[in-house]
Amino acid sequence: MTVQLDRAFAALADPTRRAIISRLASGEATVKELAQPFEMRQPSISKHLKVLERAGLISRGRAAQTRPCRLEAAPLKEVAQWVEVYRNLWEESFERLDAFLKSIPSSTTRGKKHVSK
Repeated sequence: MTVQLDRAFAALADPTRRAIISRLASGEATVKELAQPFEMRQPSISKHLKVLERAGLISRGRAAQTRPCRLEAAPLKEVAQWVEVYRNLWEESFERLDAFLKSIPSSTTRGKKHVSK
């Protein structure tokens, strides 16, 4: 699982690949369709797709002469589960900080701002 998670995070580190994932979340698309919003040629998009495919985040099928890409949700679920553990830790830390801040007496007088001339 560690290798799979490493590949997923490495693949998701690139904004173009994240945009591709976002696009595929709404349904499968061809390489040409995926390349349209970017200022790059199809071979460059294909390289990004290979990274996503090696990470298991997408799969490519065959439909006549095209190879539509589709999102594979299982690896994204693993990423979400890993992040969830740390989200819980952050929330607990924020709750402790909130409790601490509430325990500090607040000052009712505020200092005047010094205006320099």
